[in-house]
Amino acid sequence: MRKILSLLIVACSLALPRSGAAGTPPDTVEGFHSILLGVMKDADSLGVKERYQRLAPSIDQAFDLSRMIQIATGGYWKDAGDSQRQRLTEAFRRLSIATYASQFDGFSGQAFVTDGERSGPQQTVLVVTRITDPKGQGADLTYVVKSVEGRWLIVDVLLDNAISQLAVRRSEYRQILKAGGVESLIRALDEKAESLLK
Repeated sequence: MRKILSLLIVACSLALPRSGAAGTPPDTVEGFHSILLGVMKDADSLGVKERYQRLAPSIDQAFDLSRMIQIATGGYWKDAGDSQRQRLTEAFRRLSIATYASQFDGFSGQAFVTDGERSGPQQTVLVVTRITDPKGQGADLTYVVKSVEGRWLIVDVLLDNAISQLAVRRSEYRQILKAGGVESLIRALDEKAESLLK
């Protein structure tokens, strides 16, 4: 269970809202949960690269990965050139998908429950959910969802209403950026993704 929770903080993979681009924030989150559970249930018959292919479209369609990596890298994003930004976003995308593909490799009765939504800061909506488990373990997950060009996209995830994915990423990436800049971070993300997909 802790593995699942930590991975949800590292990288999120979502489906398109079930009601189309306009949809609602809970549609986006529940679509993600449906895709994730489907991959988990089929994991025994899928290799890591097949799980990667199953998850990739959901991530591309439902996450604002560019915004997430921009926030996580702060001022370094502003100083980067267009080519570096594109490669950094792609490296972040690949690692996000690879993390789920490598770790969500089984199912033991977990379920995701949506408990509601409320207004969040900076014109976001907070979708409150929880993970249940047959063994009685569980935890709260709050998705930060924002309207981007008519679509509701995930921009952050809070574990137990406190631990922000973006805050964790920003702290981790800052050390790499200080030591070697954007190129160093791109290499680190690519190398990690490659190791997960072997």
